[in-house]
Amino acid sequence: MTSLRQLEYLVTVVDTGSFTRAAELLHVTQPALSHQMRALEQGVGGPLLERLPRSVRLTPMGRAMLPHARAALAGAERARCAARQASGLEAGELQVATVYSVSLGVLPPALRMWRRERPDVDVRLSEYRHTEALRDAMSAGAADVAIGPAPEDWSGPVRPLGVEEFVVVLPAEGASEQGAGGRVALSTLADCAWVHYAPGNGLAELVDRACAAAGFRPRAAVRTEQTAAAPILAAAGLGPALVPANVLPARFDGRVLRPDPAIRRTLTAYCRTGPDPLTAAFIDVLAKHAAV
Repeated sequence: MTSLRQLEYLVTVVDTGSFTRAAELLHVTQPALSHQMRALEQGVGGPLLERLPRSVRLTPMGRAMLPHARAALAGAERARCAARQASGLEAGELQVATVYSVSLGVLPPALRMWRRERPDVDVRLSEYRHTEALRDAMSAGAADVAIGPAPEDWSGPVRPLGVEEFVVVLPAEGASEQGAGGRVALSTLADCAWVHYAPGNGLAELVDRACAAAGFRPRAAVRTEQTAAAPILAAAGLGPALVPANVLPARFDGRVLRPDPAIRRTLTAYCRTGPDPLTAAFIDVLAKHAAV
């Protein structure tokens, strides 16, 4: 039978890329590590690792098993923490995963309320560039709850939190006929060079899809990794930017218009399995206080 220790050995060998370094990190001898890896491979019915002269490489079986091994280890750690919390041995920790734009605008009010209500529970926040990376991390057991756009084909619980609205940011000065009534058609900005997002940032795809629906492909004047930088660069005159409305600071000197038609996405909180009481309480706080 596969043991958690064998899974830990597999993950450590993969992460270090070496049996020698893994054995040092795990405080075991290399023969003992190799013996456990052979036992694991016999248990699953085939090789998981290919031994190379200077490194190791996952086989197809190993690639299929690795995310489940990570999820099992993460689940065991959460079980340990839950037991210690119940016994009063430690206050507890909540592991939350999200995408960059959500951590900027949506989460802070909810985290502020959570801290007020549960000062003894620490929050460990992991941020991802893309919704697919967030989904994959959640599938691998990286967090207790993920917050982001609704994942496709998700088998676990999903709770809608609200609708995130996007706005177009332009410089405050030099206003033209664009934006009458506080709204703007993206097609009127087709000839502009845009403040765009770097490849890999999930918002880059959202901007491309919105502009394609308006009949053009946006030309980038500058690309930024940071969601918070986009409205600042747009307000400075580098080009229009499409940004989540909730990331704009309270005092913002750019011109903010609503795209016509509106661009929105539903944000959710989702888990791998039914949430434990602590996670369920956090999701309730999210539903009441997240800025969507």
